[in-house]
Amino acid sequence: MQIEGNVWKYGDNVDTDVIIPARYLNVSTPEELAQHCMEDLDVGFAGDVRPGDLIVAGENFGCGSSREHAPLAIKGAGISCVVAKSFARIFYRNAINVGLPILECPDAVDEIEKGDRLAVDLRAGTIANQRTGHTYRTTPFPTFIMEIVESGGLVPYTRARMNR
Repeated sequence: MQIEGNVWKYGDNVDTDVIIPARYLNVSTPEELAQHCMEDLDVGFAGDVRPGDLIVAGENFGCGSSREHAPLAIKGAGISCVVAKSFARIFYRNAINVGLPILECPDAVDEIEKGDRLAVDLRAGTIANQRTGHTYRTTPFPTFIMEIVESGGLVPYTRARMNR
């Protein structure tokens, strides 16, 4: 699975309340959530993000509450992948459950800048920065997680397996 897009960069401890503020938790569709994604951290994000773009962030991305709304909002906004130094464990699992690819790669995060263009190969575990020419290695997803992501999340994956 190949991903290519421009970078939105954020720091450490980006919590789920910043990703999607609690005042929008009565909304449940990814398209509606996307309209408010990151608005308390980056007011221009929802209007300027383009399909395929990536988020690059520091330590503990997705900390805070366990709501699935956060990765749904990110995916609904068109973000194709999140690369961070580390993720809160519940966010990590929720992201996989909704089919949002996420990768941990501290070296890449330190060198990537907002606006850089990245090419990510999820199967090979590589992140290539087209501005600098640097390629970073990360641990690729195991096959079963790749299947969940490629299916669009755990629910579509499970439906497809039940219909075999």
